[in-house]
Amino acid sequence: MANLSYIHSEETRLNWKNHPITYQMGNIGSEVSRSLKWIGKNQPRADKAIDRALELFDFTIEANIHNHARLSEIVKARDEFCNYFFDNNSYHTDPVKMQKNYDGFVMIEKLKMR
Repeated sequence: MANLSYIHSEETRLNWKNHPITYQMGNIGSEVSRSLKWIGKNQPRADKAIDRALELFDFTIEANIHNHARLSEIVKARDEFCNYFFDNNSYHTDPVKMQKNYDGFVMIEKLKMR
């Protein structure tokens, strides 16, 4: 068995499944935002944000593996993200709209804190 190394801490990986989907997607959205901010301006920073986003997508997929409807949407979001950054955006994704999809999750989490 391969020894995997993670960007995020072991604690984050193990506890990820205990967070609601809004928290998970909001955190992915933060990395999507960083990726979009730095692409073309500071490629090393963009690459790190992209890697963190992909890892959080993978944690989220793992955490939601038994919820097939939710899983389908998470996988579609990951596919859109990868297409935008790695496949010359052949889906013609508008980055502003992509970011807005995640902003709603962040707002839900902020409202919970009130």
